[in-house]
Amino acid sequence: MAKDKPLTAKSSVGDWLKHPVGGPLLRELLAQGGQSEKALAPVRLLSLQRLVAMSNGQFPQEMVDGLVARAAAGDAPSASAADSSAADADADEDEVELEEWQEAVTPGRFAGKTVIVTGAASGIGRATASRVAREGGRVIAVDISADRLDEFAGSLPDADIVAVAGDITKAEDIERIVAAAGERIDALANVAGIMDDFSPIHEVSDAVWDRVFAVNVTGMMRLTRAVVPAMLAAHNGSIVNVASEAALRGSAAGVAYTASKHAVVGITKSAALMYGAVGIRVNAVAPGPVATGIQASFSSSFGQERLGGFMATIPPVAVPEQLAASITFLLSDDGTNVSGAILPSDGAWSVQ
Repeated sequence: MAKDKPLTAKSSVGDWLKHPVGGPLLRELLAQGGQSEKALAPVRLLSLQRLVAMSNGQFPQEMVDGLVARAAAGDAPSASAADSSAADADADEDEVELEEWQEAVTPGRFAGKTVIVTGAASGIGRATASRVAREGGRVIAVDISADRLDEFAGSLPDADIVAVAGDITKAEDIERIVAAAGERIDALANVAGIMDDFSPIHEVSDAVWDRVFAVNVTGMMRLTRAVVPAMLAAHNGSIVNVASEAALRGSAAGVAYTASKHAVVGITKSAALMYGAVGIRVNAVAPGPVATGIQASFSSSFGQERLGGFMATIPPVAVPEQLAASITFLLSDDGTNVSGAILPSDGAWSVQ
């Protein structure tokens, strides 16, 4: 049981909340910010350490280290504001305990294949590039951040990773990406994307609309356009586009991001139809909530008021490696006979 386990930074948030010392410590911290443990419901399966990267500085490493040290010392807070969450804790006692998902690599699945992955320096893109590389593929890792790309490549010194720092909205950078890949391109994962500011159509600015479409739609289309000739020549290839929960509903983002991800679905379906007879498969994955570094904020009070209630229905947050598992399945030969599919990888959010 969670109550009997020694707590560490790798312990799940759920285990912390159920622990006789860890639970009060977390509730005390939440109460100081005016929240209850219900705020942690989407991340109960994630480790406490995962929250550091997700919080954009609001939950720093020092805070995790302090909580772990206090839990190890048995330093539970006395009756305080933390007790205001006691009713929540009691209500959760009968919950089924689920273990955090563990990645299982398939050795050699991408052996001999060259795979381009955009957004490869962080989040879903990094997890996808890492999975392909560890499964034997040659990865053309693309991202706008050269420093983070170099750090990623350095984290897998034995892998075949070609780092290309570039912006997919620029024609010259797309040329460099394709040149780095060479004549053979077996697969493309279009992961790079940016969020909007949740503005509805009567408030969205031209700057937000143009930037979101430039990255999420136009850049993705142009890189795909540049890659397809190599696949046509080989009569073989797999393309996976990262759409979003916002491609399946209207309540997950603002108008710019929602429209851009619906466009990604349209591009996916069109390309799957056009190239299916010549051996190129094209699919999309639609993530739900994921623990990544993608930035999003409500600049619109109108948007926040309309969408806030829907955000309360999100399922537990996934980790990037879970999305990479979905993406690499479709990229690999395991996805044979699957083309034109829009795969929700969202913890069943899309069926609510």
